[in-house]
Amino acid sequence: MSSQISRRQFVAGVASSGAMMAAGCAANTKPKVAMMPTKQVKPRGANERVRVGFVGPGGRGRGILGEFLKEAKGLNMEMVAICDLWHRPREKAAGMVTRAMRNKPKLCRNTDELYEMKDLDAVIIATPDFAHALHCAEAVKRGLDVYIEKPLADVLEDAQICRQAVKDSGAIVQVGTQRRSDGKYAGAAEFIKSGQFGKVIKVEMHWNVNQSKRWRRAGDCNAMAEDVRNKTFNVADAWKRYRLNRPDDEFHPRKYLEFRLFWPYSCGLPDQWMSHQIDTVGWLTGDPYPISAVASGGIYQWKDGRRNPDTFTTILEYPSGFQVTWHGRQTNSAGGTREIYLSNWGTLDLGSGTITGDGGGDSHKSAGSKRLEKMAIPKAPSVGHMQNWMTCVRSRKQPNAHIEAGYAHAVAVAMAVQALHTGKRITFDPKTHEIREGGQPTYAFSSASL
Repeated sequence: MSSQISRRQFVAGVASSGAMMAAGCAANTKPKVAMMPTKQVKPRGANERVRVGFVGPGGRGRGILGEFLKEAKGLNMEMVAICDLWHRPREKAAGMVTRAMRNKPKLCRNTDELYEMKDLDAVIIATPDFAHALHCAEAVKRGLDVYIEKPLADVLEDAQICRQAVKDSGAIVQVGTQRRSDGKYAGAAEFIKSGQFGKVIKVEMHWNVNQSKRWRRAGDCNAMAEDVRNKTFNVADAWKRYRLNRPDDEFHPRKYLEFRLFWPYSCGLPDQWMSHQIDTVGWLTGDPYPISAVASGGIYQWKDGRRNPDTFTTILEYPSGFQVTWHGRQTNSAGGTREIYLSNWGTLDLGSGTITGDGGGDSHKSAGSKRLEKMAIPKAPSVGHMQNWMTCVRSRKQPNAHIEAGYAHAVAVAMAVQALHTGKRITFDPKTHEIREGGQPTYAFSSASL
């Protein structure tokens, strides 16, 4: 029998699993990490070797594993375990470690086996998008430091579980939003906070490609289907462990491996690309959480059985009085990637690395109006994002993309996704940390007399 998965077979599998879940992803059961007692992370001595495990070494995971291996020897760290539900990525990653470090790591089929190890100090987590927060919470509750891929979460409850667990444990957690370690972004943040740019009034961001096969993994899907047939992959156990707190859903290799296309395992464009860019907004403006979001999107071009939009737009409003528009598409690459900050005085363009007076300078010359001179964005020193986490594990200083930064971008992503799924305006209360549907516009109109 051919190992190829036909589109007809896949669409039939999706249809039998039920309609696309609406916002929230209410779980059938509470994640077990919520009830686990928390261990405090123990500082390591300057000469003590740090023993690290890796959870979820897929394609992206093996990329960041390579970054770890480049720095490990100089920082006296060792990759001692590789954990994955599927044997193929587990073995590929173990081969990388053996070649780089001349030691063979322990191979773990799941996190139960991984956390039986008594001398583990930290873990790197690169599981599918939806699982990041819950795996991070489980690890820090066991007294481990964590490097966790972005997004932190796309459901607010998951982000809150993780944030609280990290705060309780004292763990050093770095979220994989690498712009936080880029000197250009750090320089832009300092320039805006200095007041030299003026008040931010609008941020325009987009990330556009024209790629039908983006996040498609046909070869891996066929390999997994073959392993299921040959019973070399225990799909019943793996699929249950994979889903964590997500609702019952019929297994298919595409949902497992092409998770970026399938809600509730990812929300796609917001998880992958918006999370990077929206993370800079709270950092550069000092305004961490949006207070409202609306969104729209759909599958307009690549009708291949996916659940997540190939085109997505959201508008977010922030409490200090500015608006962010973010859109992404996989159907036309015009415009590429763009991150523009606008004030009444001019424009800060992170793509070109410049600050200009474009658009600035009130033509009626109102009080306080000015136009900026063209200049390069001042640059601060850059550092490798993985290296930053590794050195902070040693020093116990907070890394560049600490848990509060990750939580802030998770709030924005969760709001935008809920707005898309419900078709409603979503609001966030920064005092109670609650997301609500509906409500009146939050912009505070002036009450001054005319």
